[in-house]
Amino acid sequence: MTTSTSCDHRTPLSAAYYADGAECVTAPITLNERMAEDTYRLRFTAPTIAAAITPGQFVMLRLAGINDPLLGRALALYDVHRDASGAPLGVEVVYLVHGKLTTALASAQPGDQIDVWGPLGNGFGATEETPPSYDRLIQVAGGIGQTPFLALGKEALDAESYGPEDRKPIRASCVTLCYGVRRASLLAGEEDFRGAGIDLRVASDDGSVGHHGLVTELLTAALDESADESVLVACCGPEPMMEAVAEVCRGRAPLLVSLETPMACGFGACFSCVAKVVQPDGEWDYKRTCVEGPVFDAEKIVW
Repeated sequence: MTTSTSCDHRTPLSAAYYADGAECVTAPITLNERMAEDTYRLRFTAPTIAAAITPGQFVMLRLAGINDPLLGRALALYDVHRDASGAPLGVEVVYLVHGKLTTALASAQPGDQIDVWGPLGNGFGATEETPPSYDRLIQVAGGIGQTPFLALGKEALDAESYGPEDRKPIRASCVTLCYGVRRASLLAGEEDFRGAGIDLRVASDDGSVGHHGLVTELLTAALDESADESVLVACCGPEPMMEAVAEVCRGRAPLLVSLETPMACGFGACFSCVAKVVQPDGEWDYKRTCVEGPVFDAEKIVW
């Protein structure tokens, strides 16, 4: 059974970014399967989080009853698992085995318990600066950065709805995912993306799958194809890759980036995940990726 506790992380620092919608639960694992080399899909039962979470948001996760490691791990929404009637039942995340927590998590079995708090972060969605409709959404991923883009792609194609009914999602007539990996064995979720109707284009460093070269080369080609269309680009992955994507997009298409800055608390208290963000006066200030992000306008990031 999923249990819930209060998760009021109010802070006087910035009222606009309270994590008031977050919930703390101890949830059972229902699926923990290998997708690719050192890459796993984890599903856990948490109906209230599943009903509230949106593409680009994340949860903090740790093994229940285990204090080593003490801190949780931030994992982005991959998809929402639904029951036969379509009601949100659980959350799916994808993780790469790297470090003590994810190494232990890879051995977890269905029925094991995890502590989860979320949803956290701002996610992707239409705003005053980001219109709700485009001809094409181009998603660019490197490494494990593909994880936010299954849900975002499904929602953009109007194949799935996430979160509150009153939120404004991003829609697009066509969704392309440019996905860069080091080698073929690390390609994770190919069938999921193609099955969702997403135009998947893969690049690999060693040429073992897809285009032999950089993922930015795939992005450039996709932008060339869309020269007469309204285009939005979304990116997640290693910071050097995202900076390179920002250079490609400058003057050609708006870019939203989902930062992968390491987090300790996930709700803005520790200031361990700050990024340099340009303010309205042209100066930059530190902003917390966990509450003021992880999604930012790339033009405002000081790389």
